[in-house]
Amino acid sequence: MRGDFDYFVIFGEMRTGSNLIESTLSTAPGISCHSEAFNPVHIGGPNIEEILGITMAERQRDPMELLDRIRNAEGLNGFRFFHDHEPRVLDAILADPRCAKIVLTRNPVDSFISLRIANATKRWKMTNVKHRTTWQPVFQFEEFESFLAERQAFQLRLLSALQVSGQTAFYLDYDDSLRVDVINGLLRFLGVDAEVARISNKLVRQNPEDMEQKVRNFPEMEAALQRIDWANLSRTPNFEPRRGPGTPQAVAAAGAPLLYVPIRPRRDEDLRAWLSQLGSGGLVDGFNNMTLRAWKRDRPGHRSFTVLRHPLARANEAFSEVLTSDTYTDIRTALRKRHDVPVPPEDEIEGLGDTAYRAAFLAFLRFVTVNLNGQTSIRQDVLWASQWSVIQGFAQFATPDLLCREDHLVEDLAYLVRSVGLHDAPTPPAAGPELALVPLARIYDAELEKAARGAYGRDYVSYGFGNWSSGA
Repeated sequence: MRGDFDYFVIFGEMRTGSNLIESTLSTAPGISCHSEAFNPVHIGGPNIEEILGITMAERQRDPMELLDRIRNAEGLNGFRFFHDHEPRVLDAILADPRCAKIVLTRNPVDSFISLRIANATKRWKMTNVKHRTTWQPVFQFEEFESFLAERQAFQLRLLSALQVSGQTAFYLDYDDSLRVDVINGLLRFLGVDAEVARISNKLVRQNPEDMEQKVRNFPEMEAALQRIDWANLSRTPNFEPRRGPGTPQAVAAAGAPLLYVPIRPRRDEDLRAWLSQLGSGGLVDGFNNMTLRAWKRDRPGHRSFTVLRHPLARANEAFSEVLTSDTYTDIRTALRKRHDVPVPPEDEIEGLGDTAYRAAFLAFLRFVTVNLNGQTSIRQDVLWASQWSVIQGFAQFATPDLLCREDHLVEDLAYLVRSVGLHDAPTPPAAGPELALVPLARIYDAELEKAARGAYGRDYVSYGFGNWSSGA
C-alpha cells in the first residue's frame, strides 16, 4: 500500500541540510531518494549516469519521463528540488496531491555564508572532520539581497501553489533535521510505518563556528542586515523577508526626489555618483517595499527612472558576466555540457580571443532564445531576461516614470532634473564604459544581430530598437 502518496519531493536549497535529510530518510525501509534528480548540470550527482534507467540526455529531452519513473518505482521514491532545478516539471509536481511535499528551510544568513565557504573551498560534503577546510568570506550585502530574493520568490511560489490546491506540506527547519523524533514524524506524514533509530552519521557539519568567527567583516554584516525589514516575515513559512517578485533594488538621491531602478547587468557608477551630487548630496539605498513606499510618500512629485540598453549590447555584457562570475559556475558547466555553448575551461576564459568569444556568444544567444521560451532546465536568470519582463516585474511595485535610453542618457536625465525643479544640477553623465570581455564593435555582424532579435524580439519591438550598427 502506498498510502496517501506515490512519491515525495524535498524542496530545499544548497546549504540547507538537504543531504542530511536524504541520508537519514534513506535508512528507512521502503524509502529511496534520488538526490538532485532534476539538477540542470547533472542527474542526481556529478558521477551518476542515470536514474531508474533515464540518462541525462533523455531527461533533457523529456523530464516528465523521469518524473513518471520516480512516481511508479517500487517503494516510496523521492528527490531533492531547488529553486533553479528543472522548471518544466515544477508545475506538475506542485499540482499533484499524490506527491508529498517536504519544505526544508534554514536561516538565510547561515545558508548564504555556508554557500560562500563551499564555493571557495570546493567542499560540499564532509564525512570526516579530518578533511575540514576553513575559509572566511567577506559578507557582501548586495549579493545577499540577490540570494535572498531568489529563494524568497521560490518559497512564495510553493506557498501559493499549496494554498490554491488545498495541499499541506511538512515543514522542516535545518535544526529539525537533527532530531530523530521529527524525522520519525516525517515518516508518519509520508505514510511509512518504519522509524529510524538515529540521524545519519555519514555526514559531518562543516562550519559549526559562531557567525562572528565565520566572516571577516562581522560588524559590517550586522549593520547591513539591519536594513532588511525582518518584521515583514509573518506570511512566509520559513520567516524570510516577504517581497514582491518585482521589488526593485532602487537607489535614490538623498537631496532630490529622484529614484533610479537598475536593470542588470549595470554599468552605472557615474550615474550613481551624479545622483549623489544632487541637492544636499548623498544616496539612499537598501530599500524594501516598506521603506521605499515611505520614501515616495514623503516626497510628493518624485520621479523614478531606469535605463534601457540595446539588447545586443546588454546581452554581450551579460554573457561576459556569465563567463567570469562565481555566481554562474554551474551555469557555465551546463552551457558547456548540455547546450553546445563553447565555453572554455575556467583558466582559459580571460584569454579568450575575439573569434572564439564571438562563437561562444552566438551560441549563448541561441541558448537564451530557447531558455526564455521555457524550453531548457536552466533558470531564466534576471541577468539575461528581457528588459520588457524586468520592467513588468518593477510594475508589480511601481512602474518607472521614465525609461531613459542609454544613447540619450544626458538629455533624458536633464529632462528629469528639470521636471522635479532642479535648475542648478550638475551635467548628467553619458553611458558608462562597456564591461564585456570583448567589445561588441570587434565582433559585431548581421548573424549576431539576428540571434539577438530571436532572443529579445519583444524588446526590439516594444522599445523600438534598430540594429546596433545603426545606433538605433
